[in-house]
Amino acid sequence: MGFRRIGLSLTLVALAAMSGCASETQASGAEPTFTKGGDDRTGAYDLVENFWKPAPNHGAEWTWGSIAAVGVDNPNRIFATAWGDRPAPNPNQPAGQAPNRAVRRQNYINVIDGNGNMIENWSQWDTLMTQPHRIMIDPYDPERHVWVVDLGSPGAYEQVFKFTNDGKRLVVHLRDPATQVSAAEQRKNTHPGPLDFGQPSVIAFLPDGHFLLGDGYQNGRIAKYTTDGEFVSQFGSVGSGPGQFDLIHGIAVDRSGRIYVADRRNHRIQVFTSEGQFIEEWRNIFDPVNIMIDQNESVWVADGTLNRILKYSTQGELLDYFGAYGKVSSLGRAGLNCADEEKVCGGFALPHNFDVDQDGNIYIAQYSGPWVDKLVPKPNADPARLIGQPLKLSK
Repeated sequence: MGFRRIGLSLTLVALAAMSGCASETQASGAEPTFTKGGDDRTGAYDLVENFWKPAPNHGAEWTWGSIAAVGVDNPNRIFATAWGDRPAPNPNQPAGQAPNRAVRRQNYINVIDGNGNMIENWSQWDTLMTQPHRIMIDPYDPERHVWVVDLGSPGAYEQVFKFTNDGKRLVVHLRDPATQVSAAEQRKNTHPGPLDFGQPSVIAFLPDGHFLLGDGYQNGRIAKYTTDGEFVSQFGSVGSGPGQFDLIHGIAVDRSGRIYVADRRNHRIQVFTSEGQFIEEWRNIFDPVNIMIDQNESVWVADGTLNRILKYSTQGELLDYFGAYGKVSSLGRAGLNCADEEKVCGGFALPHNFDVDQDGNIYIAQYSGPWVDKLVPKPNADPARLIGQPLKLSK
């Protein structure tokens, strides 16, 4: 009892002293050491307003289709893929009339500078594209070839492209010889061959020149190829058990060679050895659409439905997150519209893919925006809350 009374007395003395100090501080007019207000929707970053712009050929009738991916070459050369163009919103459209869902086959692969201005448009390849899902540069490749994974569409081909960095030449082209079929039909093929793609979705590069292909929406496998596109091996199948997948949407590799797979419809991350043997799963990650490991071996995951980017340790511990839904007007709240061209709210709209440039800025492909957001680190931001440079493994 004596200890309890002494502790209480000390607490009261301390509170009284703190109250007196607070009164003196307020009386002196000193500013508080915190920022008032705010809701931390962009975490340790500031949004660059009006970064994403219309294409030069959009005009009043056409605008961007869904923005599926970004890929950084350098801070002044950022790739973005769109699923063609779609009709611009018509303010005079009669209520209840179905929207125009036509697609114009343009603006599939675009290159923008650090201010969001289009500096290249790879229109020479538009006729090959259907739904380019990822665009990536092999960090181990001194020539920095640009890789594009195309989902295909009904009646079109599922493909993987490797272009020269300037886009002038196509140097590797992997294409399923058959056009895309339904998911039910594709999943009857439980032993797909090297080019029997089932909507491939993502690539992860390895320092030995090989790459891992997440295949994908319909197939449930991770396939390994050489840099020239020769098939090496594969693991996985469709399902929900250990080592099975239902929509592979992201792949990353840590310093130990462990492979992390965003298993989207199973709402989890699965971890494997470099040979594809199952290690563990991280459950209750609702909609993992992208996964990246940075140089600090923090594991960053984009959640498309929760509109967050989450930080995990390599052991699966949730450490931090940021992000909030940004298309407020779709909730039916008149006057609260974050989905207009200004995008001043800084919220997300199904973040589908993100990348980091050499200055630490992040670019997020907002699939349902559709736009690309650029976020820059806040002055004096806590480094632990920032996404580091992508991990580059030793050869």
